Amino acid sequence: MAFEMNYVLPVDQTGWKIDGQGEANLRWDYDVGREGLLSLYDKGKAQQWDAKERIDWSIPLGEENPLGLSDEGIAIYGTPIWERMTAAERARTRKALQSWQTSQFLHGEQGALVCAAKIVQQVPMVDAKYYAATQVIDEARHVEAFARLLREKLGNAFPINPPLKALLNDVVGAKDWDYVYLGMQVLIEGLALAVFQRVRDQAENKLAASLHAYVMQDESRHVAFGRMALRDVYPQMTEAERAQREEFLIQGCYLMRDRFLGEEVWAYLGLPVKECMEASKRSDGMRAFRSRLFARIVPTVRDIGLWGPKVQTAFADMGVMEFASVDLEPLFQRDDARAREFDGQRQAS
Repeated sequence: MAFEMNYVLPVDQTGWKIDGQGEANLRWDYDVGREGLLSLYDKGKAQQWDAKERIDWSIPLGEENPLGLSDEGIAIYGTPIWERMTAAERARTRKALQSWQTSQFLHGEQGALVCAAKIVQQVPMVDAKYYAATQVIDEARHVEAFARLLREKLGNAFPINPPLKALLNDVVGAKDWDYVYLGMQVLIEGLALAVFQRVRDQAENKLAASLHAYVMQDESRHVAFGRMALRDVYPQMTEAERAQREEFLIQGCYLMRDRFLGEEVWAYLGLPVKECMEASKRSDGMRAFRSRLFARIVPTVRDIGLWGPKVQTAFADMGVMEFASVDLEPLFQRDDARAREFDGQRQAS
């Protein structure tokens, strides 16, 4: 069966073309390179892996809770809507939400694949081209893995979420190469790490947990790549140029925050959409979750120099300023260590 036939909601089109602007930038100074980026490039080459071999695809998913995640992460958990549900209805809700979230991961990874290829084409520094080339194959592997998880294990898929589609449209369609870095390496990848972490650390299903751990190992390098590249660029820009980037950043952050309200999945389940959306906004658990989404974005934004008053005001409005002082290096080291732990567990079994 063709993959698109597994979609539970209509897909308006089987393809999506974005009129992305930009130019191809070739350089002849091959000996020029920043030590940090070249070291990251070496790490990217050394940590390549095969999704067919590293992940144990023989592990089955659960029937009522495929990924083995706590119900407390469901926006309507504990509400009258949830309490009225039968056991079968709750099982259908878990599976739909997990399929919906995994679908957004898949669509986001394809966006990252296109963006990484665009960085190779547009970025003026050869060392950045080297690393971005390793990210292209990383993202292709992630698309492969999430597509297989949906097709063979979860069984159903959802179309791309409107907020994610809007942000990808802006990122891929941007003319200047640094917008691609900012939108993908900082915003989308940074947010993805926070969501992946929940599955990696809380999923009882080992297939799901290990897949997300391995993807996080790659994504941590990608965010580090964005930080290294952009921290050299934004301090050299004019105040007006930085203001344009900050406006783009703020809009993208609000789009990403609203991405997890899940309007389309509530409609698919036949639940009262408005009531579910309001429950998601009011839920203490979901508010804390949406806050944690920015745990890696906020310190990265501060580090690269987009830290004007408007950005700080937006982060304060979202309740995420507490993350400004987070040290990212221990988190990246933990991402690498957790992936290796899953490797060790599989070798020992």
